[in-house]
Amino acid sequence: MNECYYDKRMDFFYNKTNTDTADEWTGTQLIVVLCFGTFFCLFIFISNSLVIAAVVKNKRFHFPFYYLLANLAAADFFAGIAYVFLMFNTGPVSKTLTVNRWFLRQGLLDTSLTASLVNLLVIAVERHMSIMRMKIHSNLTKKRVTFLIISIWAIAIFMGAVPTLGWNCLCDITACSSLAPIYSRSYLVFWSVLNLVVFFIMVVVYIRIYMYVQRKTNILSSHTSGSISRRRTPVKLMKTVMTVLGAFVVCWTPGLVVLLLDGLNCTYCGIQNVKRWFLLLALLNSVMNPVIYSYKDDEMWGTMKRMICCSSEDKSQERRSSRIPSTVLCRSTDTSGQYIEDGIIQGTICGKGDLGDKGNS
Repeated sequence: MNECYYDKRMDFFYNKTNTDTADEWTGTQLIVVLCFGTFFCLFIFISNSLVIAAVVKNKRFHFPFYYLLANLAAADFFAGIAYVFLMFNTGPVSKTLTVNRWFLRQGLLDTSLTASLVNLLVIAVERHMSIMRMKIHSNLTKKRVTFLIISIWAIAIFMGAVPTLGWNCLCDITACSSLAPIYSRSYLVFWSVLNLVVFFIMVVVYIRIYMYVQRKTNILSSHTSGSISRRRTPVKLMKTVMTVLGAFVVCWTPGLVVLLLDGLNCTYCGIQNVKRWFLLLALLNSVMNPVIYSYKDDEMWGTMKRMICCSSEDKSQERRSSRIPSTVLCRSTDTSGQYIEDGIIQGTICGKGDLGDKGNS
């Protein structure tokens, strides 16, 4: 029967796996990493808080898509907390940690990744539901959206706790990985492959939805009146989501590939030399998302700017424009009684919720 080492400190496991932490996180390099990390974390906290506040404050964002977008910002905010905890418990300090504290450190990172990933999956489902019905927003009720958000965090917390619940190498030292000395290599393979497969599926789904939206918009535009900008609204919304997804995949894929190589016990891949830079790249994703929201969505940027300037909301500014707003407070005439986005096909202010009907009018 294998001996278990629950009472050992992390230096025992780092020595067993020949993982060096001292040379990589000392001197000038450590100061630079901590300075960049601190700046990024502060930006993550402030910017994602603004995104969440903007969705709450502006009634034009009171739709399922924007609630889920706010939850994605909450996941990025949580990622900032995870990185702050990591900064104070990494480098030479890593060897002094208890097993439980180290599990907490890694669990926070895994939870933040899973929360963002599952949230993007749910957004994909929401976009599919609305686009296939040729609507800008789905018919999801607030109760269902709340249930989805709670489910996202329940799944994220569970996945972050899996190693703590037993899938680790505390009772089998020979199965320990190099990057995560108390994580089993089999778990790293499972974790990285699962996320990479989900990445691939999401990219394919979003590309198909985007192509469908663009094709439908081009077909309907030849039969309807209204400005080009309004007809292009669903395409712009999909571009925003795809930009967020693209940034997520680019920032997280290198780190997951490194974890996969470690799980496969690739001793000659030099993964120890790149791990900290790929971690910073993953941190950068939580910095990029609020920038993408504000750059791609003029109404979001306007709301955030007004909150920053502490100025009262000006109704005339809300109607500005050479740039189109994200949504209008216009009551739909369909039976759902749901607010819908500005008529993307016709130039009218209020119209039917079914865009297919507009195309035939």
